[in-house]
Amino acid sequence: MNPKIKTHVAASLFAMLLLPNMAVAEDMGLMRVDSTTIDDRFESKRGEPSNISVISGNKVEKAHAENIKQILDAIPGVTAELQSQDSLKIHIRGVENQRFMGEKPGVAVVIDGVPVFERTGRVNINMDDIESIKVVKGGASYLFGDDALAGAVIITTKRGAKLAGGQISAEGGSFGSKRGLARAGFATDKVSGHLQVSRREADSYYFQGQYKADYLNGKLQGYLSDSSDLTFGWEVAKRFKDSHGTVTGVTQAAVDPTSVNGRDFARHYNVDLGKFYLTYANDISETSNLMLNIYQFGDHTKFWSSPIRYSTTGAVVTDVNAYANGNDYKQVQRGIKGEWRGSSESLGWMGAVDLRDNSYKNKVTILQSHRASPSPFSGVTAGTVITDDKTKERMYAGYGELKYRLTKDMTMTMNGRYDHVKLTYDSYLPAAGPQLAKHFNVGSYRGGINYDFSDSVSLYSNVSTGFRAPTVQQLFAGSAGLTGNVAANPNLKTERAINYEVGLRGRLDIVGGLEWDVAAFQIDRKDFILNVAGQYANPATGVTDQYQNIGGMRNRGVELAVKSDQQQLFSMDLAYTLLDAKFTRYDNYNLLLGNRFSPAPGASRIVTYNNSGKTVPRAPKHKVFLAARVKPFAGFTLTGEMNAQSSYFADEINQEKIGGHALFDLVANYDFTTGANNGVKWALFGRMDNVLDRTVYNTARGYYDSNGDFTYNAEDLSIVVNPGRRYTAGITATF
Repeated sequence: MNPKIKTHVAASLFAMLLLPNMAVAEDMGLMRVDSTTIDDRFESKRGEPSNISVISGNKVEKAHAENIKQILDAIPGVTAELQSQDSLKIHIRGVENQRFMGEKPGVAVVIDGVPVFERTGRVNINMDDIESIKVVKGGASYLFGDDALAGAVIITTKRGAKLAGGQISAEGGSFGSKRGLARAGFATDKVSGHLQVSRREADSYYFQGQYKADYLNGKLQGYLSDSSDLTFGWEVAKRFKDSHGTVTGVTQAAVDPTSVNGRDFARHYNVDLGKFYLTYANDISETSNLMLNIYQFGDHTKFWSSPIRYSTTGAVVTDVNAYANGNDYKQVQRGIKGEWRGSSESLGWMGAVDLRDNSYKNKVTILQSHRASPSPFSGVTAGTVITDDKTKERMYAGYGELKYRLTKDMTMTMNGRYDHVKLTYDSYLPAAGPQLAKHFNVGSYRGGINYDFSDSVSLYSNVSTGFRAPTVQQLFAGSAGLTGNVAANPNLKTERAINYEVGLRGRLDIVGGLEWDVAAFQIDRKDFILNVAGQYANPATGVTDQYQNIGGMRNRGVELAVKSDQQQLFSMDLAYTLLDAKFTRYDNYNLLLGNRFSPAPGASRIVTYNNSGKTVPRAPKHKVFLAARVKPFAGFTLTGEMNAQSSYFADEINQEKIGGHALFDLVANYDFTTGANNGVKWALFGRMDNVLDRTVYNTARGYYDSNGDFTYNAEDLSIVVNPGRRYTAGITATF
């Protein structure tokens, strides 16, 4: 066992021995297990050894957010890297901020028990269908398995008899943004359900940044008995999103922030989504509960990638619509989960299974004839299929939890999960080799305690782990022909993270009730996988591309959350994060200078860096969110928000620093009723983002010498500029 784990466990056991009142008091109620990956109907924090946050659907609706980033900003330790509209990645405690937007996020995102993600690492979330958001911080693979390196975001969508009746909503705002929604529902003693249709669209601040999303979703819930129900949920969506507005360098960011003269690596996304699930829940007795979940999530995405730089004659191409690759990607995630809980006066337990059968089909066709470089021997012909493959991912896992009341005030929790992950790869190209396969067996755990000093103050502490299995691309890149000259490495190990956490949470009976939570944490991540050739290497540099377990990282910090009762005349929320994220092992980083598209000798070269000890990029040391609300009269709420962060590095070599900023938003809500028996509820709102019209960067990334001048500096950064001040207003009628 790791010595640090031994120390932590020993200290916890020693504390238990010193504490008095070891006998369990009578009539304490049942010891229940609240953890679940299926249905977030258990929301109690009491006895929970980890730092968790819950946001209600009502709070989401009152925020009138354009994307989930504006909601998650209110949770300390959570950041979302936004490009434009809803194109974002969620990060927890600074994990997974070191490279591209296209990587997995390091955070499990689960919607109604379905683990959802796009191939690009981003997530698709219907902002109009959120019942609650629960965030679990720290390694969370003990519940969710692969990629829960730093935690999980669990979203439950709307359901139940409370949705009986109808609702109509409309809003509009800056840059042609529009939103419309209509919902109808019913409820009887035996069954309830609703159907909802919605659309969001915008012309966008960014050039070629149009966005549109159409959703059709609903629930049908049958009450089989007084203690059991069956819920069928579905959602189908058609989405279109174009360029994200990326510019190259600080000069273009200043003179062309909308990226009229820029070309993103990928754009023109057409996305068809389908999510279906069936959940059975049965409170078998006062002391046991059974839940079963069957689901399918489909993602069919078509998009353009790789801007053409040279024509068939070798001439430079600048046409913003000239792209080399037409990508056709189909992803299907299927699974079955089952969880069985039991409770007694001093012991609670859960036993569960998680079976997944996922498939990913990828076909890439050349859209236009062109040359990959000025060389006449680098030409490719339109219609050529350069990628045609299928990856299968099967996961078989068992997991469980034991919760034991050691004393009247102390609860111990132990979690364990074992995953068998099997990957197979088939290429359908004529020159394809044999099927490639690899499997991984990974165990994950959490151990923690919760001690109640009183009914209003608790101490909690835990050690938890997370893991990520290598992808087919990383394992078999060269053999599979996925990334050109990248060599295969089937000996890759799983990436691992271990989280140490201790915190206090409580409630003060002032101003209607003040909830607070403060936690200190450390995440040690090892064996994370990177390409040893650095960013965009060229064979002419003499560096062999290969994915290896070359990285280590340590993230330490403190999180503080304070919330007061929103029903009072004045209320506020505070979320503060102090983060120190450093690379502990990263001694072979290769930065490419010059023209990476030219195979000519001397056209490019590599500069090697040792990044060990350097700060993880895009991980600001300080982040503060503050919301202040005032209710001057019945039905009206005015909210002011501040979202501030300190400076951060845009690159792994810590050369280019981006200054800190503070953005201010205003939200006004007015609710009233009309009609017979006040049967119609009205909600008016107005929102202003970036009130002071500050010029800031949504994100800035340093990759390589992008202009090929053999000098890497701020002119080589990939930047998305914040669109500045913008307005939204709308009205909702519920009846």
